[in-house]
Amino acid sequence: MTSKSKAQWSPLPRTEILVYWVLSIGSHLYSFYQLHRFSKEHEAGLAREFQLEKGLLKGFKRDPSDFEWSFWTQWAKKSLLWTLTGHGILSRFTSSFYPKLRVPALTIYGLMAASGVLGVKGVSVLLVHLGLTFSVALLRKPALSWGCNLLLLSTLHIQPLQEIQRGWYETEEEYYLLLFSVAVCGLRFISFSLEHCWCPAGRGGVVQLCWLFSYTFYHPFFYNGPIVTYKDYTEQMQRPAEESDRDGSALRYLVLRSGRIVLWWCVAEYMIHAMYMHSIQSNETYLEMIPPWALGGLALALVQFFYVKYLVLFGLPSMLATLDKLVPPKLPSCVSIMHSFTGMWRHFDEGLYRWLIRYIYVPLGGARHGPLSQILSTGLAFGFVCVWHGGRDYLQYWALMNWAGVLVENGVKSLFASSSIHSLVEQYFSAAMRRRSVALLSAFSTAMLILSNLVFLGGGHVGRIFWKRVVIQGWSTVAPPMLAFLYCFAHIGLEWTSHPP
Repeated sequence: MTSKSKAQWSPLPRTEILVYWVLSIGSHLYSFYQLHRFSKEHEAGLAREFQLEKGLLKGFKRDPSDFEWSFWTQWAKKSLLWTLTGHGILSRFTSSFYPKLRVPALTIYGLMAASGVLGVKGVSVLLVHLGLTFSVALLRKPALSWGCNLLLLSTLHIQPLQEIQRGWYETEEEYYLLLFSVAVCGLRFISFSLEHCWCPAGRGGVVQLCWLFSYTFYHPFFYNGPIVTYKDYTEQMQRPAEESDRDGSALRYLVLRSGRIVLWWCVAEYMIHAMYMHSIQSNETYLEMIPPWALGGLALALVQFFYVKYLVLFGLPSMLATLDKLVPPKLPSCVSIMHSFTGMWRHFDEGLYRWLIRYIYVPLGGARHGPLSQILSTGLAFGFVCVWHGGRDYLQYWALMNWAGVLVENGVKSLFASSSIHSLVEQYFSAAMRRRSVALLSAFSTAMLILSNLVFLGGGHVGRIFWKRVVIQGWSTVAPPMLAFLYCFAHIGLEWTSHPP
């Protein structure tokens, strides 16, 4: 899980790269078309079983089966868009007229906005967690802080406590919003605790507490992220405006970025109107009967929708944070150019990746103390992600697959970096052939990466059926063309990382 500089791969003939582009784009479009046909052919059955909604587009129905998208879309309409707009207005006003009051004002606003949605009882839960975190952090013992915060996160799974908290709200969605808020704030509390343990002694406790309040209740990141470490947040918030003003035309940035977010939202909505992938993945009968090309389209559509969804969910908070002169993590990279487990973890959710590196991987030793330390550090990082997401059976399989994928990729890189193997490769393979070889290996890695993502997005039954249909039953008919197209995808990914736009 270490970060490395981008590799510069040997250029291939333009014609060859063009062929890869054509095959990649063509396979995407054709498989999506086949999935669309299958969705329309079985629309009546899907509508009866999964209650497809009336579509925003004439002649189309809307698949509401993706819980996360439906949940955040409803909350955005109900309140979040308005409170985020209020945050932006308050931030610009205080920055212009009362810059010294900007951070306190945004903190109070974030606390009030959270209280308005979660209620006094919901915010009280967060305040209790905050108070315990701060008290334990004052002892400056990282192990004790970890223990405290893991215990606080474990309260999300205590059944009697869940029932009590459900009773505070009229709808299940309001309770889920509390769960999401506590889970994301848990990462912030861990970040604060460890940073406080590592910083020099003597800093004022009251000042630290005020910054913890600001960090916790910063409204754009409060419910869903992206994740920014406590150290980065406080340093960036304290910078003078002239040092952090990277774009003098805030209005231009606001219009352009808002336009992109609306475009991403339209793409996501079009996908769940044209392809009912979330309903199909929920029914094993449809997964067993769907044609091979449509099955490939289903896999691509599920991971692509997840990507576009987080462009929207992270895009709006990141835009507001940028206007606040923060430096949010980069938005997710397109999953179609991801050709490795390590690349997926580095570039999809960069904020979570940095968090894991800083607070788990590096403190445990990482690669500095040999392969065994690296294996252990990586495994505990994935174990924490699994537990943080809920720790269910399919999440355990997903975490194990990602752990194994990262270890295998690192092992293969170390093998080919050894002097004996490296000299043989240099002697018998041209630069272009080395790149083609990497793309071929990446095709197999990408196949397993997609499978792990399908397990994460749809559950164990989805991964099991894909494995059976592609590898067990389709080893001679489905798997070879799939690997061929993934080989093309890998070349596009290598080209993109070597020469980013």
